[in-house]
Amino acid sequence: MFISFEGIDGSGKSTQARLLAEGLKALGHEVVHTREPGGSPGAEEIRSLVLEGDPDRWSAETEILLFTAARRDHLEKTIRPALAAGKVVICDRFADSTRVFQGVTRGDLQDKVNRLHDEMIGIEPDLTLLFDMDPAIGLARAKGRQTSEERFEDFGQDFQEKCRTAFLDLARAHDRFTVIDAGREIEIVAKEVLILVSKRLSS
Repeated sequence: MFISFEGIDGSGKSTQARLLAEGLKALGHEVVHTREPGGSPGAEEIRSLVLEGDPDRWSAETEILLFTAARRDHLEKTIRPALAAGKVVICDRFADSTRVFQGVTRGDLQDKVNRLHDEMIGIEPDLTLLFDMDPAIGLARAKGRQTSEERFEDFGQDFQEKCRTAFLDLARAHDRFTVIDAGREIEIVAKEVLILVSKRLSS
């Protein structure tokens, strides 16, 4: 099974992806826990290009190409081999992030994103968990991490509000989404996610 974790910055999805990977391994599943941009040596190099530096470093169109290049390498080197070996792949962000961050919030580029995705990637997750929360709280959390990878957080709260709306629109349009209330305690969210995914894996 291929599971993607999506949500605005600071929604806790990275923590929840790690906790799910640990929980599934404890239940005896073979799991590959990966992330985007990144997840393969080539894609990790692109990660630093797109997540660090000035917010206006790249145009949205250039970002779409960079993210797609990283995703293609990630797909070839990590995701496809793991799925072929029968493993569960848990991916912290996938194509829906590009659809939101570049395709919607910074201009009407959705068609460009989808055409490039269809041509170069060609797969969607079996299950996408959307971690939804108040953008003001999420942004405060994200900025509190104080890492070098804050380029998208630096676009500000209005940007995060647009992202939340766009993610929820995607969730309404595609059956593979399940929306998770990410404003609750970490342990409560993690338990809900593990139960949900375990049921899907056993069905």
